[in-house]
Amino acid sequence: MAESRTVTLPDVGDFKDIEIIEVLVSAGDEVEVEQSIIVLESDKATMEIPSPFAGTVESLDVKVGDRVNEGDKIAVVAVSGGEAKSEPQAEEKPAGQKPAEEPAPAKEEAKPVAEPAEEALPAASEPAAGSVGPPGKTLRPHPGTGGQDLAAASGNMVHASPSIRRYARELGVDLQQVIGSGPKGRIVKSDVKAFIKSAMTGAAPAAAAGGGISVSAMPEVDHAKFGEIERVALSRIKKISGAHLHRSWVTVPHVTQFDEADITELEAFRKSLAKEAEQKGVRLTPLIFLMKAVVSALQEYPVFNSSLDASGENLIMKKYFHIGIAVDTPNGLVVPVVRDVDRKGVFELAAELGEISKRARDGKLSPTDMQGGCFTISSLGGIGGTNFTPIVNAPEVAILGVSRSKMQPVYIDGEFQPRLMLPLGLSYDHRVIDGAQAARFSSFLSQVISDIRRVLL
Repeated sequence: MAESRTVTLPDVGDFKDIEIIEVLVSAGDEVEVEQSIIVLESDKATMEIPSPFAGTVESLDVKVGDRVNEGDKIAVVAVSGGEAKSEPQAEEKPAGQKPAEEPAPAKEEAKPVAEPAEEALPAASEPAAGSVGPPGKTLRPHPGTGGQDLAAASGNMVHASPSIRRYARELGVDLQQVIGSGPKGRIVKSDVKAFIKSAMTGAAPAAAAGGGISVSAMPEVDHAKFGEIERVALSRIKKISGAHLHRSWVTVPHVTQFDEADITELEAFRKSLAKEAEQKGVRLTPLIFLMKAVVSALQEYPVFNSSLDASGENLIMKKYFHIGIAVDTPNGLVVPVVRDVDRKGVFELAAELGEISKRARDGKLSPTDMQGGCFTISSLGGIGGTNFTPIVNAPEVAILGVSRSKMQPVYIDGEFQPRLMLPLGLSYDHRVIDGAQAARFSSFLSQVISDIRRVLL
């Protein structure tokens, strides 16, 4: 016998009056557990809200243009046999009501943003001249956690409800590092928020027994004593990506291998395709060819297309080739992911990269757009610079930084010739990759870029 169940807006962070920009179902539609039913738009990104039940939509209580808050009624679903998703019913709560064990956070606490729908990162990595992440949405499984429940992965006992585990997972927080203030050390939402606040302010987070890096807090400085000042809040993207970048920098032993590639022939080939690209309505940039070259190098050296598992004792070798591209936006760097680069031609990649870059600049990336990257490219060639050290977009193990190309004399066949040279900076996780491997990868990549026909080999 079917049971009518109410779908309400779950906790989506500290947003208020979020606008509904799309309704994905109608009354009478069949829905599955975790099937998206509406799409919300916050100040920087969109988020899809899934149904917690499988069944038939009896009624919809919202429409496009409505503004909703946590606990607001979205729809009613007739659930066959009364079956619901695995989230305990006790975790659902009406608007404005908080569980007894989760006291309201203090007003001064930071406001991290939790986006619902997992799989569904920075970047950014998580994107970014070192990546963000995340994931306009980071500090969720941003490229940092890959959607994994870190507490469960480590095997140590963590006292937290399923909703708190999911909340922490979405923000990319390792519950092993959070000290609970609830009964018997139980972790509540305010503990997770306090942990994130300490990470964002540079303070040393209280670590659970058994590990963690202890860093002394930066001293407070009254800058107004020395002259006129103005306090400007960091953008939401910079706050979130900053925490991911800091975590990557202090937990990943970085080394950077510098190289350069002769792109004289590549540029001539690219320009020869300009008219055809224009007819197809796409912009064929050097970055498109770099993506194809990187895939060729990843296929030759598979360890660069891997990630460490939660134990740090095994490598996850990936059989797919999804490339993250750092995109400069008015609110900070984000890293959307272009999938299956190995299976797509240059014109198709140009169209996809142009579309996803526009959505990034407009703040309309979905969580899915930011996840699943294998390797990140951060190109500053259009701006300038001679070289830089990008920050690895963990859990990836390497990132390529690209600077501005320039004409310079190169000694070839007994004489100097003007060649267009492209500076490359390959940062890598030294726990996974040693210097010799990095040098070989960089050298191979340079050869492929210098003669793009090698991607066919």
